[in-house]
Amino acid sequence: MSDYENVLVAVDDGIATVTVNRPKVLNALDAATILEITACFEALRDDDAVRGIIVTGAGDKAFVAGADIGELVADGPIEAKRTAERGGRMCRAIESVGKPVIAAINGFALGGGCELALACTLRTAADSAKIGLPEVTLGIMPGYGGTQRLPRLVGKGRALEMILTGAPVDAAAAERMGLVNRVFPADDLLAETAAWLRKILRNGPLALRLATEAVERGLGGSLDEGLGVEADLFGVIAASKDRHEGLTAFLEKRRPEYKDE
Repeated sequence: MSDYENVLVAVDDGIATVTVNRPKVLNALDAATILEITACFEALRDDDAVRGIIVTGAGDKAFVAGADIGELVADGPIEAKRTAERGGRMCRAIESVGKPVIAAINGFALGGGCELALACTLRTAADSAKIGLPEVTLGIMPGYGGTQRLPRLVGKGRALEMILTGAPVDAAAAERMGLVNRVFPADDLLAETAAWLRKILRNGPLALRLATEAVERGLGGSLDEGLGVEADLFGVIAASKDRHEGLTAFLEKRRPEYKDE
């Protein structure tokens, strides 16, 4: 993971911090950077030493300010579809990594940057952050999953307002609508996000993974289908050593020691 040109990865106490590192262009997502982020998350998925991930942007101005417009302007229909599919694979790599991922939005998260954040499990934001999908103001539309993930997160009406106006929202408004989960002072964003992630990671890793899977799979079907998924996974976790450890630790009034087994 040290060979990336536009992505920095640091691991500390089981938490990987992935930093999109193109501050001179506000961490814009060109094709090379998208491929690096995808490869990075594929590697983190298989790294047993990493239990949780934080994604952020280099510098103090932008998380990711969007796609690389210089690349987009040259795309014809076939190339544009491939560009969207490339961005979609990046977001799916993030979404399916199997570990909690928190986007620490430290500035502008626009277009592809907003879509990257939407693919994360949870989102925190600096109080100075701006988040939006401005594609329609450029005569295009979101292509990395924004039209699908945003309405699932904030509802159809809110999502369409953001998509059709192209206007960004500030951190406080994003928190009110459920687009971000926590807002922190800019100087404290990474430390507070890491502290929150550590608290989450105290819970059973298998339980975290299967509960997240239940939510994601359940959203794709009816309530009855979702309840069936939940019951199936509840049965799966009953066979785990972690479930026995968690319940036993509760009865013995001690802190559980989970093994992800």
